[in-house]
Amino acid sequence: MGFSEPAQLTPLEHHGGRLFTSGGRSLVLVDDEIRLTSVGVDIGSSTTHMVLSRIVLERRDNRYVVTEREVTHESEVLLTPYSSSESSGDTLDGDALREFFDKQYVAAGVDQQQIDTGALIMTGVAVRRRNARIIADVFSEIAGRFVSVSAGDALETRLSAYGSGAVADSERHHRRTMNIDIGGGTSKVAVCDDGAVVATTAIDIGARILAFDERRRVTRIEDAARRLAAEADLPLALGEVPDEAGLSRLIDLMADHLFAAVRGGRPDAPTAALLRLDPLPAGPAPDAVSFSGGVAEYVYERDLADHGDLGRRLAVAVRERIDAWGPEQHLSEQGIRATVVGASQYTVQVSGTTIFVEPTSALPLRNVPVLAPELPLDTEVIDAGAIESAVRDALEHVAALPADQPVAVGYRWEGSATFGRLDAFCRGVVAGMAERTHRGLPLVLAGEGDVGGLIGIHVHEELDLPIPVVSVDGLALQAFDFIDIGELLATSGAVPVVIKSLVFPTSAALGRPTTQGGPVSS
Repeated sequence: MGFSEPAQLTPLEHHGGRLFTSGGRSLVLVDDEIRLTSVGVDIGSSTTHMVLSRIVLERRDNRYVVTEREVTHESEVLLTPYSSSESSGDTLDGDALREFFDKQYVAAGVDQQQIDTGALIMTGVAVRRRNARIIADVFSEIAGRFVSVSAGDALETRLSAYGSGAVADSERHHRRTMNIDIGGGTSKVAVCDDGAVVATTAIDIGARILAFDERRRVTRIEDAARRLAAEADLPLALGEVPDEAGLSRLIDLMADHLFAAVRGGRPDAPTAALLRLDPLPAGPAPDAVSFSGGVAEYVYERDLADHGDLGRRLAVAVRERIDAWGPEQHLSEQGIRATVVGASQYTVQVSGTTIFVEPTSALPLRNVPVLAPELPLDTEVIDAGAIESAVRDALEHVAALPADQPVAVGYRWEGSATFGRLDAFCRGVVAGMAERTHRGLPLVLAGEGDVGGLIGIHVHEELDLPIPVVSVDGLALQAFDFIDIGELLATSGAVPVVIKSLVFPTSAALGRPTTQGGPVSS
């Protein structure tokens, strides 16, 4: 499948900034289409893999939406490599990762420079500071086009729900479809209804919380395994072969806790202590259930090999409980690759084309928290003072962020875009954000509609703001979202954006303390 020439939009120069419009033309279909080569990479505590996709986005009204997606290459699944020279045992082996990814590009017949955009999902130990530096070095050649997601449980759950096909199934059949993603360290559960993820939870149940060598000696014991082993009265020690009857008790206990999380409602104390997100609401069983994650390969009998963990036996135990529960079992489109397919196909939004960036070197931006102030934009005359007050109130929610952290103001434009209304809005936003921008941080504005370019120009030229200005539009945002904004796509003047929901280090789940923070992973 070859690529046609992407849309060529007209760039207008404004003192070094770039405003992209359609040039007043009546665009034909090819001018409203962007074709991208996208890569999704998932680096977790247990496994690492990647997917290459071709994505077609078409302009509909004032934004681009994904209309076609084709997976062009799926890598083999690599057990995440760790450096043998580090005593901690949890530092990634950058050379081994680089060799693996280089091999995948060759196998796919793609040069790194052909990658237009992509999403890197890091979970578990991969997001720790020293590992993040190692990963950044591995992808340094395409860092500007590559948006990274430090995926917490909520985001990863949603990604796997999309990648597995559960969301599409719920929309296609107008039913409630549940996806159960069982990975190496955690299990994520998403309830999908008529094309939307309506509820999620996650629990410390995974196939590789306990791992063995070829002689069945224990080589890895996660904290969750120690807790569950104590509950199952199973002694565990590195280098020792565990009791077989005790292992059976452990597997049954893991399946019971996972099934309790799947059924929803208020869990008992032992299950609550394992939850990583709030429990699912109580309710009837879903119409259909699908599985993804590494254990899904055993559930659907696509893999019968023993990989030195609990996966094969856990799959049998979980399948027995779902069989007895009664919902139809839906064959997922993806198993172990569901999350990384979700990354390459669903996390990327492309901004509208009426955007303003000055200077262009202000991009890319990473993990920018989005404010969603209650802006009074429904009146004919906009009150700049009220806009300033609303922005200041919203800033209180991110007061604990570092002083050098850029913050985006999210808005939904209403009414006409006259000079007077734009001027009042821009003056109010600039005044409200002064405490964050007075040190030279960029002013980032992200809105729905198609006034991003006008707002950016007004701030830069009329208000003569002496700091970088990034004004993008065509985005649907909400409070407590974080966004990554990639470099300008030269062929269209749009920018790729990843939107992430706020995730805390531990959730307010029953039995767990609440910790404030930014987007982190499990």
